[in-house]
Amino acid sequence: MTTTEFAPEALSGLIGCTTTQGVPTLYAPRQGGDVTAGLFFRVGRADETLATAGITHLVEHLALHRLQLTDLHYNGATANAYTLFHATGDEEEVVAHLNSVCAALRELPLARLDTEREILRTEAAGRANGANSQLPLWRYGAQGYGLSSYNELGTWSVTPDQVGEWARTRFTRENAVLWITSESVPEGLDLTLPTGTRFPAPAATSALPATPAYICGEDGQVVLTSVVRRSTAAAVFADVLGRALFHDLRQEGGYSYSAEADYTPRDADFATLTAYADALPTKQDAVVGGFVDTLARLRNGTIAQSELDSVRGKQLKMYDVPDFAAAALPGYALNLLLGHRVLSPAEHRAELEAVTVADLREVAREAWASALLQVPGHRGVDWAGLTVAPQYSASTVTGSRHQSLENENVTLVIGDEGVSVTTPRGAVTVPYDTCVAMTTRPDGARGLTGPDGFAVTVEPTLYLDVTPDRIATIDAAVPEAAVVRLPARAPERIPQPREVAPDAERSKSPGQATWGWTIAIWLLGMLAAVWGVLGGVTIADELTSSNPDWGVVLVVLLFEIPLLAVVRTLYMTRRMRRP
Repeated sequence: MTTTEFAPEALSGLIGCTTTQGVPTLYAPRQGGDVTAGLFFRVGRADETLATAGITHLVEHLALHRLQLTDLHYNGATANAYTLFHATGDEEEVVAHLNSVCAALRELPLARLDTEREILRTEAAGRANGANSQLPLWRYGAQGYGLSSYNELGTWSVTPDQVGEWARTRFTRENAVLWITSESVPEGLDLTLPTGTRFPAPAATSALPATPAYICGEDGQVVLTSVVRRSTAAAVFADVLGRALFHDLRQEGGYSYSAEADYTPRDADFATLTAYADALPTKQDAVVGGFVDTLARLRNGTIAQSELDSVRGKQLKMYDVPDFAAAALPGYALNLLLGHRVLSPAEHRAELEAVTVADLREVAREAWASALLQVPGHRGVDWAGLTVAPQYSASTVTGSRHQSLENENVTLVIGDEGVSVTTPRGAVTVPYDTCVAMTTRPDGARGLTGPDGFAVTVEPTLYLDVTPDRIATIDAAVPEAAVVRLPARAPERIPQPREVAPDAERSKSPGQATWGWTIAIWLLGMLAAVWGVLGGVTIADELTSSNPDWGVVLVVLLFEIPLLAVVRTLYMTRRMRRP
């Protein structure tokens, strides 16, 4: 084992700092109990593409496969910007665990790749989506930090060579940081890893032309995310916001049971602020209004000094935790990995003491300026100064037009530059050259996703005249790196139009069939109207005469009533034939 001392000035005298076979290592003792260690790598979901999503997770699983069932507590985690292997046990067990992980990373058991693919898909199927699972997609698109909203498509398509190359280039000693709760680096530790480079966290993308913005989500949940600069004041503000929401929405309003906020580092310079409140269906409007009002109160300056003092006191108590240095190791290691500044306890205390109400107001304004709010159902919050996130693409392609067999107002366009689906409200377009993933099925189905998150699904069974040559046009134009080949579907899982026309009528376009029904309704309706007017005049004359001819009245009614019934039946039938 080779170690070389390095010492971030802020940690001098608090935490031991060295390098172990080229891996920066932080250590501090914990009184009694087991040893805990964590090996961070600066690679995560945000480094992938939609077509390779899950490749980092696959490496993590393969690296842990060789470990046998023991009493050692260990696990791995793949986040947006990092991957972590951690273990708790006695020193010998932890050393053996870290050595095994590094040995596996040097030579992954790629023969097990197909098995691990299945395990990851099973894991995903049982994973519950969080309340804010769709917000990354709407903010960042189908790339970078937005990939956490998607399934791990790469588990279907990445090859052993791709997985091996990902491990060789990303799981390197220059791209890692180790922390361990011990008085020194244990003997026998072998962190031999490939040589590489430190990768900075990915630059953030944006799918929002303007903020603050909003989207519509599931009933019962109001969620807000914002991107704020990493700072002590921003971390304090998250606690202030959580307490304010709890007070306003639960204690005072009685609208919510849960109301909270969270601050999570995203990269070296920015963090994600998340706020959440739940609501019963009858209280959702009140929760949305109260949520917006609380944010307005905080950014417009009505933050009590007592709110700040309470949160500051809570955060200062972290330094009273026994073995503070050991407890702080993961945070220090992650900051070192991401390239964020590392503060000594004295520096952090000084910053906490210096935070003012004015600082919190400034963070509140910054949070509102970048806010993305998810509101229940189909509510709009334009009244609060938010803009609805884009629902449609700015342009459409030209090419062959294929009418939906389910809705005469929907058309698929397959062009030389991309695909579009047009509706009366707008179009969704995915250009081929920027397509980040295209799923394919042997039955001809294609699913194209653009970097902005817009997606077009081409199901040949649901559109008119989508022939194999039109599918071939798409296949030839989409970059091979974006293609994800999915397995065949059972026949009953291939979608079919909701209503299939008889063979004699199927040759007509949906528009022609609909016009036939419309013309029939109009002709019979006009006949019924004319007969109704004439019959009405005749009946009126008979009823005002001294000797009414009831036979004439009966003839008029016997003709008019069935005619009206036929018109109504035709009209209802036409409505049922439309989606």
